[in-house]
Amino acid sequence: MKQPTRRRGIRLALLPLALAAFSQTACAQPAAARGYRDTQVSGPVAQVRIIDRETGRALPVYRHRGEYWVAGRPGARYGISIQGYPQPTYGRIEAVVAVDGVNVITGRTASLRHTGYVLHTGQWHTITGWRKNDAEVAAFHFTALPNSYAARTGRPDNVGVIGVALYREKAVPQVPPPWREVQPMEDDSYGGGWRQGNAASSSAPARAESMQRAPAAPAAKSMPQQDVSRLGTGHGARENSAVSYTTFERRSSNPDQVVTIRYDSHENLVRMGVIPQRPSREPVRPQPFPQTPPRQYVPDPPAW
Repeated sequence: MKQPTRRRGIRLALLPLALAAFSQTACAQPAAARGYRDTQVSGPVAQVRIIDRETGRALPVYRHRGEYWVAGRPGARYGISIQGYPQPTYGRIEAVVAVDGVNVITGRTASLRHTGYVLHTGQWHTITGWRKNDAEVAAFHFTALPNSYAARTGRPDNVGVIGVALYREKAVPQVPPPWREVQPMEDDSYGGGWRQGNAASSSAPARAESMQRAPAAPAAKSMPQQDVSRLGTGHGARENSAVSYTTFERRSSNPDQVVTIRYDSHENLVRMGVIPQRPSREPVRPQPFPQTPPRQYVPDPPAW
């Protein structure tokens, strides 16, 4: 089996590596009832929430036909909040994140080979935008599909989905100190001193290739008319978000957990049956004898 390689990652207190839009999820499955609602998607490695940054609250997550959905509000900024569980055995985790099929760090069409954010044991972080450099991101915000970052760069096919692939770090074995040859000193004038041979130093781990920014945008694809009402994620205003770099070796080439959350407007989700419609209240029907028991005589009206 091919051994995983060490990669260069982004540390946001974190670090980077990659992903695509996923159709399956390896996380715990909630009740499958229509309209099931929670505020997070949980699994064996981490839990993921979509945060409305205007209110600071997690968006309700609806379960529909085996998929997770959230309702976005056009114009609202949002963030992808990831909280890793304590992993005393495996230590850190790497979160490779894609929005609309585009890697949030590199801006390239998402792939599991790309870079992601590295979180320490028990750490949580909210990813709030497309990374522009080591200090800034362009804020995520819900917008009409034609105005989304993916559509404006000629990649509208996967608009409407958020993917998070999570990897555990390969455990580092405890290596005993290297054996050192012990020899008598040639000059034993100090009463039997000893000389230690120099141990060979291990070579530095190979680093993955440097991150590459997105290539020039291809020609925009035409979109079906029915897609115009759908939501996508826009490339918003610049915000401060500093990162640093580290190396991260994945325990396996396959993710330990994959989370897929689809999104659209509230109106579209109601139309699709993701969000159950509230039954309309029946109009009040007049009753001929509303008072029980009836009065014997009608009372006088209040005086003017």
